[in-house]
Parts: sequence; C-alpha cells; structure tokens
Amino acid sequence: MPEGHTIHRLARDQRRDLAGHLVRASSPQGRFAVGAADLDGRVLLGTEARGKHLFHHYEGSRLLYVHLGLIGKFHRDRLDEPARLGEVRLRLEGRAMRWDLTGPMRCDLIAVTEYEQIVSDLGPDPLRRGARAADFVTRLRRKRAPVAAALLDQTVIAGIGNVYRSELLFLRGIHPARPAATLDEDEAHQLWDEAVAQLRLGLRLNRIVTISAEDRYGRAAGRVPAGERLYVYQRAGLPCRRCGAPIERAVLGARKVWWCPIDQPLRA
Repeated sequence: MPEGHTIHRLARDQRRDLAGHLVRASSPQGRFAVGAADLDGRVLLGTEARGKHLFHHYEGSRLLYVHLGLIGKFHRDRLDEPARLGEVRLRLEGRAMRWDLTGPMRCDLIAVTEYEQIVSDLGPDPLRRGARAADFVTRLRRKRAPVAAALLDQTVIAGIGNVYRSELLFLRGIHPARPAATLDEDEAHQLWDEAVAQLRLGLRLNRIVTISAEDRYGRAAGRVPAGERLYVYQRAGLPCRRCGAPIERAVLGARKVWWCPIDQPLRA
C-alpha cells in the first residue's frame, strides 16, 4: 500500500498538471461512469493529501475521494501518447497530461460531511504544515499495543505504512514489540522528528531511502541502488548494515515487521 509521501507527491503533481482549468473526466472501465460524467468539464480548484487519503476539490462543490489501498495506482502519460488499455476506473485529462487510476480501494464523489469525518479521524500527518508533534506524542503514549502496531494506526499518525514503521523504529533504536506507552516523551518526539525527515526525503525523491549519508558512503540519496536503500525492511536473515547481526522478522499489527536485535534491544 502506498505510504504518505506517495499520496502527497500525487497531490502535488496532479495539482501542477490539472488544477486551475477544466478537466475532462471519463471512466473507461465504466465503474465510475456516473461520477466521471459529473466531474467532466469542471475546473479542478485544488488537490489535498491527508495521510493515505487523496482529495480533489472541483468547482460546484464536487469532492473526489481516492484511497489507493493495496493495488491502486495512478499512471501519468502525455495526451499525445496512446491511451492506456485495461481496467481504468477514472481518467483525468488536462491541457497536456493524462492521469489514469486503476485498482483503487475507493474512488467516489463524497459529501463535505464525509470528508470532515475522514479528516477528523486521522492523527497528525508529518508532511502537513501545522501538524503538531505534541499530538502524536500524546496519541502514541496512550497506546498499550506494541509501538510497531501503533505506528500503523492512522488515528495515531497519518501516512505511515509497513516500510516506514520498520525503518523509523530501526533509526531510533526502538524494538517493534515494545509497548508504545513505555516510550518517554523524548523518545516519542524523536520518533516524530524522524518521521518528518524521512517522509520529506521520500516526497522529494519519490521513493523511500532511509539509509544515512554515512552508510551510503558519499553517494547522493537519489543514487542509491534499489537493494541498498533500506536498513531492515524485507531483510530477514541478512546482516544488519550497521552491526552485522541477522535481521529478525515477526508479525505485529497484523503485518510483518523487521528489526535488528542488537541495535533495537527489547527493554525489560
């Protein structure tokens, strides 16, 4: 499932390509035909990312809501390129670019009341201006669940998925099974600061690269090969990039999580 930096990147790129003028909307697949017909020919006023949720605000108080889920994707092409074939739920065309949406969990026109409910249920988003570390710290330290499970709770922090939770915990030296409530305020604040830094980097690069400058041996973050960008995620049994201990794996919060037993000791 795409994590928060991907949704913010989509919002930014779609705002650049489509906002400020009328958009042609269609549903080649047919499953969003009524909604697409309602949007067709309207001006896109703006786009907005909230964690893993994407919103388009159109004139006439039309509000498009997209949640990509596990397999949803947006595909970007130029209008002078052949149109994509296959199961395209929604096609949006601007002056020069085409955006095709396939396989989303949600693609709906929603009322403002539903939008407000979705937003109010979310925890702070590290990529949004005005998001408060104190809100995250309070929400996290109320959880008795393992911290790895708490980080996937979108009411605690919006936009964190399975890759970032494993990597953030490694970077802060926190064992994933440690109860969230046992983190002190300083540890929780540092975890928030790490999330802000890593998601900002992910947004800029359009990919997740958590390996630090000292561990990538002078290479720019954008030039690190795919297999060397992460510390622990999907590296079970492989040596830790810092201490050499075999990376371990377990299921927490109904998802697999990875950690280093040396760099992330479990406190008694």
